[in-house]
Order: sequence, then C-alpha cells, then structure tokens
Amino acid sequence: MHFTITRAHDDDAEHLCAIERAAVELFRGHEAWPSYSQMALPPDIVRQLTARGLVWVASVEDEVIGFVCLDTDGAADAIGVAEIDVLPAFGGKGVGAALLEHACAWAREAGYSRVDLGTLADVPWNAPFYAKHGFRVVDKHAPVFARALARDRENGFPDHLRVFMSRELEPLAEGDWTVWPAPAKLNLFLRIVGRREDGYHELQTVFRLLDWGDEVRLRVRADGAITRPTPVAGVPEDADLTIRAARLLAAETGTALGAEIAVSKRIPMGGGLGGGSSDAASVLVGLNTLWGTGLDEDTLAALGLRLGADVPVFVRGRSAWAEGVGERLVPTPLPRRWYVVVDPHEHVPTAALFAASELTRNAPRATISSFVSGDSAENAFEPVVRARHPRVAAALDWLAGFGHARLSGSGGCVFLETRTHEAALGVASRCPGGFTAHVAAGVDPSPLLMARSRVEARGIVS
Repeated sequence: MHFTITRAHDDDAEHLCAIERAAVELFRGHEAWPSYSQMALPPDIVRQLTARGLVWVASVEDEVIGFVCLDTDGAADAIGVAEIDVLPAFGGKGVGAALLEHACAWAREAGYSRVDLGTLADVPWNAPFYAKHGFRVVDKHAPVFARALARDRENGFPDHLRVFMSRELEPLAEGDWTVWPAPAKLNLFLRIVGRREDGYHELQTVFRLLDWGDEVRLRVRADGAITRPTPVAGVPEDADLTIRAARLLAAETGTALGAEIAVSKRIPMGGGLGGGSSDAASVLVGLNTLWGTGLDEDTLAALGLRLGADVPVFVRGRSAWAEGVGERLVPTPLPRRWYVVVDPHEHVPTAALFAASELTRNAPRATISSFVSGDSAENAFEPVVRARHPRVAAALDWLAGFGHARLSGSGGCVFLETRTHEAALGVASRCPGGFTAHVAAGVDPSPLLMARSRVEARGIVS
C-alpha cells in the first residue's frame, strides 16, 4: 500500500478526531475502556497543534487514514507524542510506524534529545509497538513526568498498566537538515511620535512574540553556495530576505560555508505579524550556530537591522518595548496571555499607509507605565486601515464583540487578547467564513531562542 505523509491542515481537525474515536473502539473490553470511552481528542487542540506544525497525516490518495501529534508540554530538551492513531482498516500496514518515525526525525532536526510518551503496557499496538521503534520504559515517577502522570490519573487510566517510554535521538551530524522556528509577533500598541530627517518615522510599540509562526529549515553546505532548493513564486532569489540574511552573515564573518534554506510559511504575508523579518532572524541565528561564526546577540541584531526594522526583536527573542524605527529595544516582561489572531485575507500595503495624509505622525510620547496601565493601547494605523480596507474593518468589528480588538503592525491581521486558552479557543471557534482564526500564546523566550539552546547543547557530530 502506498501512502504519503504531509503536514496536517486546519480543516483536517474534525476528521482526525473521528479517526481517534474509531481507533479507541479497539479498546472495548479492556480495563482502560471506561477512561478511553469518556475522553475525546478536542478538535480545537488539534487545530492549535496543527497551526504550530506539530501534526502530520498519512494519506492514501485524498483520504487521510492516520495522524501523529507532538506536544512541547514537557522538558525543554524533549518533545512528547500526544496522540498517534490509524484507522483500524489500515492497521498492520506500516502506517503507524511511518508516522512515528517521521515525527521522531523532525524532533531530531529540531534539536530535541528525546521523544517521550505515555501508553499501556499490555496492548500489542502500544508499548510493544513503541519498543520496536527504540522506545524504552522509564520511571514514570521522575519529576519530569509529574504533570503527565497527574493528568493520566485524573483521566482514570489504570495506573498499574500505564507506562511512560522515551526514545533517545541521535545528535545532529554535518550535512543534516535542521529546523528553526520563526515566530510571529503582535504589536500590542503602536504610536508614531515624529519623523526623522532621513524620512523614517519614529515609532513607539510593544512587540509580543508568539509560540506560532513559520518554520525555517537549514542545511550547511561545504561549497559556500547559499541557495533555495525550492523556488518561491514571485520572489527572485536575490530578493529573498532569508537568502539576503545568509549572504550578509557570510560576508560579515568570512565563512567558507554555505547553506540551503527552505521556509514553510504559516504567517500570512502582509499581515503585520512580521513573517519575513522573523524568517530572516531565524536564518541569522540558525546559521550563526551551525556555521560556528560566534557572533554575539548585539552584533547579530545590528546585522538584522540592515535587513529590516523588525528583525532585531526576533534575533533577541524577547517581547520588548521598542522605539526609533523599532530597533531600540527594552525587554519587557508581560503576563501569560493567549491571543486570537484573525486573518481577513486582505493585503495591506505598508508604504501606502505611511504616505497617507490622514496618518497621525506627531502623537505625544507614551511611557512603559502608560502602556501597562492601559492608557496607551491604540494603533496609529487603525483609522487609516479601517477607512481603506473594508475586510479588515469587518474583522475588527466582529472581534470587538468579544473585547478590545486591535490591529497588529500595519495590518491586515487583527487580534484579541484573552486571559485563558479556553477563552481564546471559544472566540476562534466562532470565526466567520472568509476569515481565518489562529490561537497562539505569548511566550518569553521565543521558540527560536529555545531551539538555539537545544542545538548548542546537542552540538553537531562530524
């Protein structure tokens, strides 16, 4: 049987949950059946993991027949298998094994040292299956598994049959592909307070980094060439910000090494979420690590500024108060919050907004304390965008029915801050047709810095 493995899409969620329910039927009559029968994989959680690139599906022609979800809710150097299921009619055909190996290969490329999971000891397609794929039973009472064990007990799983297993992953070797997150950002407020002699506008803003974004894949070349294995429609290689970032780093450091660069896009282009800048920052941080060029954060951030005003905040990987053109950054601790990010699918050209005669360019300066108190929460571009882009205005109006809806950057994506994950999921589930809603958490440090730490700790085996 021929099947393919690809990343899941948001609209796969309901079908994946149906596959999970079908697979659970195999446990009828087992001691764990009462627990399994009362639990269901929530579609909203599947959508969230899918948006973060942590779900893969196996398909025969156009039919999805199995899937695997990973989850980062554990030790910093480990990732967990949250769920893996195959339709019973396709069991025993190697689908589950291929999904598991695919997920483990990605985890290794992302710098994780091991993969963890919880399963049943006495079911052939559970612990014995994982043992065939390099997983070994570990002490489930170890502190690192405390949360997972407590969750299992809350769900009523038979403790005497429940085992935790881990698979150690081989270190990265020279020439391997590596995976680097490129997180999205939100502007929690944005004010224009003047214009410089060089024509650039003086801004004040707060950047909030998210746990959701693009994925940059890097592979070191020994011949010095810097290339893209896959062309990007409408973007010549010389204009590609990721290629420019790699070439700039190579020129500044004199390295003889090169790289192949591939980007999996999830951040909407032209949405005010910083996708291109974040991709460039991930290339700078990733290749500085892989090439061993050893530039410090300040130097990398200065290089990033030559590529774009938003690049430094992604290089530094901390949510921050920003001034100037956005390059003068003060790391700013922010409370744990979740965000509903709505893409109205309307491109908003930034240059036209800056040129708009009605744009307020001389607002009084805000302070960090005025932001914290809520007195500074506006976006200078919002009135202009509302007047010129009706789909963005409609998205703002819809989201405002649930709280303080805001524009990010120069748009066109809009967002709502919530105090709980459940509240964000509830709003996103009501998203009107024609718009797309994502749920993301604000994080510090960013996923990029966490990936760098993992890869540095693991090292590269030559």
